[in-house]
Amino acid sequence: MAKKFTVSGQHYLFSVQAFAHTVLAGGGVEYSYAFRNGTTRSVIEDVYSGRSHLGVIFETTENADELNHTLEESGLEFTPIISSKPYVALPASHPLSNAASLRIEDLEDYPYVYFEQEKGDSYAFYEEALANVPRTKRIATTDRASLTELICAVNGYTITSGILVGITDGSLLQTLPLETDVTLKLGYIARRGEQIEGLSKVFVDSLTKNLSRYVQF
Repeated sequence: MAKKFTVSGQHYLFSVQAFAHTVLAGGGVEYSYAFRNGTTRSVIEDVYSGRSHLGVIFETTENADELNHTLEESGLEFTPIISSKPYVALPASHPLSNAASLRIEDLEDYPYVYFEQEKGDSYAFYEEALANVPRTKRIATTDRASLTELICAVNGYTITSGILVGITDGSLLQTLPLETDVTLKLGYIARRGEQIEGLSKVFVDSLTKNLSRYVQF
């Protein structure tokens, strides 16, 4: 019988790395694996429906109450793995790229690029910390490649986690600390009370290792 394992997640490359490790560790001559990037709402729905075994998301000190309420209503629970601070990701050629750190006010004149979420969802479901800050220049996209290209093309920025692996997309983007009291918690969601074992445990262990290795706080 073919091995089957599916993970849904927000657009973090460290999740992809952990999933690739799981595929290699699982081995076998026949398997059917899937890794799904999507909106926060779709990640929750995938795990709720059983389409995915696990979901990878983050919570912040600002959105945790609303997200956890949604998860509880869906019979799911969030398990944090590690905490980090928000960082600004921008092109290496950006006028602010040499700053030691940035305030949100420093970014007012530059386009803000972010991952689009479901229509009607509140800012609690956005993938970027401080998503509720008013901005006059906003560009939404649905995939990481477009996000990176747009940031570079329009001299924009996004807000991301302090996990350096995969964030900088080679030499195109760099990250700078954002001065804020907001803290992120990165982790996974699963059905409440479900035992994490088999390939799910392999994935969680690999994800934990990646996050612990690369986090900046």
